[in-house]
Order: sequence, then structure tokens, then C-alpha cells
Amino acid sequence: MLFMDRRDAGRQLANSLRHLRGAGIVVLGLPRGGVPVAAAVAEALDAPLDVCLVRKLGVPFHQELGMGAIGEGGVRVINDEVVRMTGVTEDELAGVEAHERQVLDSRARRYRGGRAPIGLEGRTVLVVDDGVATGSTARAACRIARARGAERIVLAVPVAPRNWTERMGSDADELVSPHTPRDFYAIGQFYVDFAQTDDAEVVACLAEAGDRAAGSGRTRSGPAVDGEREAHGAAGDDAGDKGGKADREVYIQIGGTTLRGRLTVPEGAAGVVVFAHGSGSSRHSPRNRFVAVGLNRAGLGTLLFDLLTEEEEADRANVFDTGLLAERLTDATAWLREQPECEGLAVGYFGASTGAGAALWSAAEPDARIAAVVSRGGRPDLAGPRLPEVTAPTLLIVGGDDLQVLDLNRAAQSRLHCENRLAVVPGATHLFEETGALEQVTELAGDWFTDHMTPAAHTAAGF
Repeated sequence: MLFMDRRDAGRQLANSLRHLRGAGIVVLGLPRGGVPVAAAVAEALDAPLDVCLVRKLGVPFHQELGMGAIGEGGVRVINDEVVRMTGVTEDELAGVEAHERQVLDSRARRYRGGRAPIGLEGRTVLVVDDGVATGSTARAACRIARARGAERIVLAVPVAPRNWTERMGSDADELVSPHTPRDFYAIGQFYVDFAQTDDAEVVACLAEAGDRAAGSGRTRSGPAVDGEREAHGAAGDDAGDKGGKADREVYIQIGGTTLRGRLTVPEGAAGVVVFAHGSGSSRHSPRNRFVAVGLNRAGLGTLLFDLLTEEEEADRANVFDTGLLAERLTDATAWLREQPECEGLAVGYFGASTGAGAALWSAAEPDARIAAVVSRGGRPDLAGPRLPEVTAPTLLIVGGDDLQVLDLNRAAQSRLHCENRLAVVPGATHLFEETGALEQVTELAGDWFTDHMTPAAHTAAGF
């Protein structure tokens, strides 16, 4: 981890931007996660702060493919090549733009409270985000800022992949990132606290910057900010932004059964891990919730949900019906992939106890497309003849003092033909209640998932 939180990331980033102090710059933060970072940068550089409101224009029948972007003041940037290749008509383009314009205007009112955006004409604009994953939103923001009259654009982020400058093209005149690690899987893995930034925090950051500017006698008539972003291709509060910023209770309809759960997707998530709990447990399991929080901090989304209703759990036969549990898991995965904030993200399974058998059973389905499986104190033997059919890389985590389960895992591992590993936590029993044991499970699981999950490739030309 490099940063305690986004404010700390902003302070560290500001150290690499000292050459811009006194240059009359305007700092633009990409909502929502980039704004706290930008606020710290603006304070350190004694510069005005605004939000950069950008909305991607997605092809109607393929929302992930960007055909342009819009910003405030009627600014629009259209990728004519994508429009031509996809056959999007003028009416279809106008319809998409009208919808996104409404969302953009609503966000502007929410964040600024009626204040006009800072003007950018002839100014040096510093575009700031909390990190770069695919870079599509940052590039769109730079293009919008340029279209609004910015003379020079500097794109700065606290952390980015090693080859990030190659992805960004010439949309910015200067690229700054103090940390470009080789092992980059998701932005959140470099933050101790990567909790979602809500609208209230964005408003507070802008208000603080406004008060500071008023106190120094500086007005907002100078350069300004524009645009809003797609939160690293994630889903924001309107569930139409793809990629992250989700933390909500969910109800999953499977046939005539309703299963309850909790879906959390950090910004810039590399994938989503679906939890399959064991017998006698539920989505409220403190052990699974502990692991889930650790995975969220590592930049991974999580879905904690109940495989059975309370009535179904009363019948112990259901609790050990691996086929039924696996079928529920498969259906829940199909539901998950249809959620806007999870579209295009890799999916992994984390199974505990009997849930591990269900996870491996489901992962063995021909069209499962599961990126990785982790079993905690699991019963992989319950997947029986399905084990040789599992193709997802599988990590089996067992307590060193959980001797019977350890033997079952060793036997099951010998039947796996996929990439696999057996990790033994010394001194741990079945529930990993020993001091530090669950922390080791979380670290092992986080490393396994991030090693085998990468963000889906974006094919959009230039966006």
C-alpha cells in the first residue's frame, strides 16, 4: 500500500507538481474519487478547484464502446470513426447525447449548487484522478478541457500502470504519476482506505476550496473545471456508469425464489468475487465479511449473498445439496454479470466449508468463465467428479491444525487439472479463529484473485 487515503495520495502527488505552483493553473478533479485527491493538490499548490464533468457517449447497442464524450457548456467530442463503423444514425446519437446531457447537468447542480464552472480559456489545466486503469475517462476529460479552451493540459494521478503513458496518447501535454508499479492490478490495491467517495464529500471538497479562495481574495472568474467521468468505467449512483462505486443491498430473483445479498464494487475494480458460504453460515458471516472488506481494499468487488432462503435452510438436506447450491451460484453469477457496475469485469468465487464444493461445481460448468476460485477451510471433495473439469486457477486454503479437512483438500487437489495450489496456515483450525489467521487468509485470497483477474479490455477507439 502506498497511500492511507485519497487525501494522502493528493498530498504525495502535489510533491511531484511543485513546478506548477504560481503558474495560474486550475485543478480539475474527476468525480467522485478524484475530487479528494484534487482537493489536496489544489490546497498544496494554492490553486482553484472544480470538478471535471464528462459523460461518455456509448453506442446504443454496445454501451461500453465510446463514440464520443460531452462536457459542460455544450462541448462535445465525437469519434467519427466509431460512429461510421457502428452505423449509428444522427437520431440515435442525438438521443444518447440528450440523455447524458441531462445526467451531466444534474451532477453539475448537485456538486456546485448553482455556481458557474470556472472558465478554462487560455489557462493551464491540471486534470487529477485517484489513479488510472484503462485511461479512457481521463483521456475524455482532457479532450473536453481542450475543447473548452485550455491552452495546456497536465494529467496527474497518484498511481498508474507502468506503461500508462503509452495508453494516454497526446491528449495531455504533460503526464505525471509518482508511482508506476509493475504489479498493477487495480487502483484500490495501493490505498489502505479506498472507500467510495460520495456526493457529500465532493460538495464538501468544493466548498472548502471555495472558502479558501474567498479568504485569499481570489475569485472564481479565472479558469475553471469541466466534466464528469465514468468512475473508471464503473457504475456510479445512477448504475449506468460502469466499473465501480457500488455498495448496495440486492435481491436476486432465481425462478420463484428471492435471495438477498450485498454487492460492493470499488472504483477501478479488476473483478468481482462471489462468496459461497458454508453450512450454518450466511451473508452476515463475520469471517466472510472480514475477507470481503480486505478484498475491497485490494480493489476487488464482492457479492455476499445467501444461497438458500431461511425456509430452505431449515431442511438440512438442502444445506448439503451441492448440486442445488452450485445451481444457485451459477444463476447468481449470471445475474451479477448483468449489473451495470459489473459489466465486463472478471468474476471469481470464494467458497467456505461446504460452499467451496458448490463454487468448484459451478466453476466446472462449460460456460462458467470463472477467473479464479479460492477455498477457505473448504470441502472441495463435495464437487466430486466435477473436479477434473475445473479450469479456473484454484487456491485451497486450509488450517494446519484442521487435519481432517487438510486430508480432504490434499485428495481433492490431486484430482484438479487446472492451475492450483494448497496453502496451509500454520496453527489455524477450521474457522481460522486464531490471532492473525484470518488476516493470512485474506492476504492469500487477495493475492490469488489479483494475480488472476485483470480488467476487461476496452475496445473503444480513443475513449
